[in-house]
Amino acid sequence: MDQPLSPHITVRRRATIALVVAAVLATVCLAAWGLNRAVGASVAADSVTIATVRAGGIANTINASGIVIPVHEEQVASPIQSRVAKVHARLGQQVQAGDLLLELDNRSVVLAIDNIREQLALQENRIVALTQELDQKRKQLVSAIELLQLDLQATRVRLGRYQTLRKAGGVSAEDLLTAELNVQRNEIALRQQQELIEDSRRATSTNIDGARLQKNILNKQLQEQQQLLAQTAVRAPFAGMLSSLLADEGASVAIGQMLARVSEPNNYKVEASLSDFHARALDPGQAVLVEQGNVKLRGVVQTILPEIQNGTVKLLVVLDEPHHAMLRNKLRVEVNIITEQKKNTLLVDAGPAFNGRGPQDVFVVRDGVARKTTLDIGAGDGKVVEILQGARAGDRLITSDTSRYQDRDTVRIDH
Repeated sequence: MDQPLSPHITVRRRATIALVVAAVLATVCLAAWGLNRAVGASVAADSVTIATVRAGGIANTINASGIVIPVHEEQVASPIQSRVAKVHARLGQQVQAGDLLLELDNRSVVLAIDNIREQLALQENRIVALTQELDQKRKQLVSAIELLQLDLQATRVRLGRYQTLRKAGGVSAEDLLTAELNVQRNEIALRQQQELIEDSRRATSTNIDGARLQKNILNKQLQEQQQLLAQTAVRAPFAGMLSSLLADEGASVAIGQMLARVSEPNNYKVEASLSDFHARALDPGQAVLVEQGNVKLRGVVQTILPEIQNGTVKLLVVLDEPHHAMLRNKLRVEVNIITEQKKNTLLVDAGPAFNGRGPQDVFVVRDGVARKTTLDIGAGDGKVVEILQGARAGDRLITSDTSRYQDRDTVRIDH
């Protein structure tokens, strides 16, 4: 006769069954996870970009933004602080050397010229007056010298007569001494007058020289003001296109402010800007490829500007075809500076799957399955990248974004 199971045994059996079921479920989940890792997810072939590895040449480039500028360009700056009196040209027109572009208000310059001319007239009058004064003094002193010479001659005659009479006892010793002193006094007076005429000549000549120096200074100032007056009529420095013009009549302008810019037509170069991170890789003479749409123009780095502003370095590129029809002033272009060139290397089209140089995990497609493979990526020019190791010619790689599959080893490609 069957005996009923005790409650303790029943509970233990139920616990055992629960453990077995949990173990089976865990095994099934683990198997599913392993199968998923082994087989991978599937993606549609048209949802990814696949490129084929091929042999070829590549140029390692640094990308920069560029702007087309004229090879020859000159600015005309305001010579004075003034205002625009009249505009004679229009922006964008072709001008010839010397063509009048605009006129500045020149009244301040004319007033300065009149003032200098008045000062010149004063200095000229001063020179004339000093010259006349010197001549008058010279005449007066010459007359005085002539009189002193006569007095000296008379006293010498008297002294000679007294010397003769003294020997005969006709004059006293005192009279003879007086006659000698008179001769000496006249000689001293004559010498003083002769020295005075020389001193007057030197003093007046110094004053005349000072007036002439001031006159020369004023003449130079006059020439400068006359040049400023001529520059208030702003003219084209050479034949070209008027690419900039201050065309607002009555507008105030400061000294040195740009009034106009004339550019040489149909002759261009490129000014490129890029991060100063690449500054050490730049050298004059490097080959450059300038692109705008489907047009590609070759050139070389001419000058690397030494000043770095806001983390940006600028360089000038001369083009092999500076007269190309595509080129326009201020046209924005893409500049590729070639720092390295390689031939007979493995290449593949660039894409989001590649991130700079060095070892990278990339999916290689074989037999409908993409397998994660570590490739050593080398140079790139923005369109293709170099594969140093990990692939061979003919391999097919997923070049589109594969970040959502990075935790998988394989991915099925469904056609």
